[in-house]
Formats: sequence, structure tokens, C-alpha cells
Amino acid sequence: MVAIGSRESVIQNLEDAGCETGMIQDFLGWFDKGQQAKQLELLEHQREYLLGRVHTDERRISCLDYLIYQIQGTPTGKKPACKV
Repeated sequence: MVAIGSRESVIQNLEDAGCETGMIQDFLGWFDKGQQAKQLELLEHQREYLLGRVHTDERRISCLDYLIYQIQGTPTGKKPACKV
């Protein structure tokens, strides 16, 4: 097993990554049991969740860019499609 830092630093890192209290408790439970595979599952799930939010926000930004393009009548790069 690889050392990942103090318990406090792990908790802080999980909080900084937007993990909810229940997920942090689950992670620490698997940490205490040495279940790295379960820890990685939780981390991957959180990563996928955050990445999904990024992609959703990117589509929203494209919609705003398209409206700006329409209002200004000048190109801002490429003409984005707005499908959120």
C-alpha cells in the first residue's frame, strides 16, 4: 500500500475536490480497511461527476458565445452550436 499522507490532509484534499461528507466517510472507511480498489472506485466516480459538470458548463458557454456572436455580428472564432 502506498502512503497518501496524513488523514487530515486526505480529508482536506477530498473536501477540496468537492466530495460530500458521506463520500469522505466511505473513503476513510475503505482507507482504514486497506481497500485501495474501493477507494479508487469512489475517486473515479467523483472524477466522472466533476468532468460531466465541466462538459455541461462548456456547452453552456458555447450557447452564450453563440448569442454574443449573433448580437455583435462579428465572429469570435467558430460558430458554436447550442445544444445543452
